[in-house]
Amino acid sequence: MKFKKLSQGCPTRFALDWQDKYPCLDDNLATADFDRHYIYHPAWAARILAGNHPALHIDISSTLHFCSLLSAFMPVQFYDYRLPDLALDNLHCRRADLMALPFADGSIVSLSCMHVIEHIGLGRYGDPLDPDGDLKAMKELQRVLAPGGTLLLVVPLAGTPRIRFNAHRLYSYRQITGGFADLKLQEFALVPDKPEHGGLIRDASPETADAQNYGCGCFHFTK
Repeated sequence: MKFKKLSQGCPTRFALDWQDKYPCLDDNLATADFDRHYIYHPAWAARILAGNHPALHIDISSTLHFCSLLSAFMPVQFYDYRLPDLALDNLHCRRADLMALPFADGSIVSLSCMHVIEHIGLGRYGDPLDPDGDLKAMKELQRVLAPGGTLLLVVPLAGTPRIRFNAHRLYSYRQITGGFADLKLQEFALVPDKPEHGGLIRDASPETADAQNYGCGCFHFTK
């Protein structure tokens, strides 16, 4: 009503009708809010790939925001259990099951799988229930990675590993490093629970990871 009153006497540029109301009541904040996990981890991965300049990058089920933006700078193949209806040049989307990837052994030079394996086997996305689904996914990622290749992996971390069924698993730092024992860890970055503890912490310590309740662990592996 106040806005409509202020508009009186102004040139009519837009229709203003009560039937078109769309109240947004939670955005008047002192700072812009955002999902810390899903802003920081793609930014971390993009910086690594900008330095590596791979001829082709293959992503398994990470956020589509990451893949679509990355495809502006390099060819990207995106694989997901649920095939998205997304059409962009330099981006090719295909269906795949992370527990049985359609790639030959040691064939992928640049690979990412971010905020994904914690869901495998919980049935959330129509996949079959499998308590070891995430372990099978870990083996597949290691199988297809080429010697000298790069794997960017992101999972939620906590001091006490647990499943929040059927949303996701929370891992300990050592569960991930142990699950990828065939690979070499080049960097571990962390998005901590609390903003006051920092944004993206590069070269974070395992002890810091163990202090989290729902941190975002970013692992840069090579083979």
